[in-house]
Amino acid sequence: MAAHNWWLTTERLGLRRFTGEDLDFLAALYADPEVTRHLGGTRDRAQTEELLNTRILAYYEAHPGLGIWMTIERATGRRIGFHLLNHIQGEDIVQVGYALDQPAWGRGYGTEMARAVLRYGFVDLGLPRISAMANLDNYASQHVLQKIGLRRNGERAFPHPAYAAAGPMAWFERDRDDWLAEQADRRE
Repeated sequence: MAAHNWWLTTERLGLRRFTGEDLDFLAALYADPEVTRHLGGTRDRAQTEELLNTRILAYYEAHPGLGIWMTIERATGRRIGFHLLNHIQGEDIVQVGYALDQPAWGRGYGTEMARAVLRYGFVDLGLPRISAMANLDNYASQHVLQKIGLRRNGERAFPHPAYAAAGPMAWFERDRDDWLAEQADRRE
């Protein structure tokens, strides 16, 4: 994928908007029970297409600057998953998150791009607070969320059907001013 399609890059990764042509990749990602173990379980192709059309493609126009974006390995152009900065369904809360296909696990990709997305949310968008959630037994994602600068703040459950079955989830959040002050301290 040409670099001009990436709107956010890190040393190894690039983000771009999803298109309808990404359905095959997304359907394969959501068909993998290991990948979706902490995403509410697998989805069939029709469910994934509905997700792509409503939660991803239509969301871009409804919420400028926010969304779910395809994560690309810059050196190879390979699609490896997605990163997001969007509203928790049924809430006004903006969350950061990600999902990667299995070959991309253990390489630090989740942390690398999630850190850049968090920075984008605070610096470029000026969001006052960004949150995240992870299943209580998803220790790897909880570790990533702490590494990027979020703070664990107990547990929360959400009534929306996308989350209700998971029950209480590990809850993370960070205020922009606090995060910016910490970044300034690191540069001194």
